Amino acid sequence: MAAKLERTQVVDTALRLLDETGLEGLTLRRIATELGVKAPALYWHFANKQALLDEMATEMLRRMLTAEPPAPGADWREWLLLTCRTLRRTLLAHRDGAKVFSGTRLTDTGHAGRFEEQLRAFVRDGFTLDDAVEAYFTAYSFTIGFVIEEQAVHPMPGERAPGYDAEERARAVGADHPLTAASGTGLFADYDRRFERGLAVIVAGAEAVLRS
Repeated sequence: MAAKLERTQVVDTALRLLDETGLEGLTLRRIATELGVKAPALYWHFANKQALLDEMATEMLRRMLTAEPPAPGADWREWLLLTCRTLRRTLLAHRDGAKVFSGTRLTDTGHAGRFEEQLRAFVRDGFTLDDAVEAYFTAYSFTIGFVIEEQAVHPMPGERAPGYDAEERARAVGADHPLTAASGTGLFADYDRRFERGLAVIVAGAEAVLRS
């Protein structure tokens, strides 16, 4: 049975179950049950849950890289915006997608070609390599963190987690803290607009601070 179990089957099943259970509920035992095998069969492919998460994140990145790249000669802004928008969309496709992706180690180098093109666009437009990496990492980290917070409120499209009602929060904060009370609307809603605003801040900051 174990010899017939394909690595891709395990990853696809894990991603599907992730949408049902979330990261906390995703276990090797649950995946094995879904595949109709005993848990030890999975260890032929993955030594532990972290190894599986690494492969799940890598598969998410592979799917992300199917997006059409910018046109030849595109500048660093186009590359950065497309990368972050595509990353957010990919992470939002799975419950806890950003938590799975964050901190994992990629299991192959299939992303290297696309990343090379992006870095070339930065360098061509006046960045040193170090500053290009800094700009990219800042935007990447913003995107991961943004989606983690977004998915705390909206675990999946159409879902809203309890405890994030702006009016209830305002009442709890009280009239003595009017600005804090009013901030709930900006914290727990309108994620598309806020994401784009955040990207605009990062692009402007990279232009002002990092670009030679």
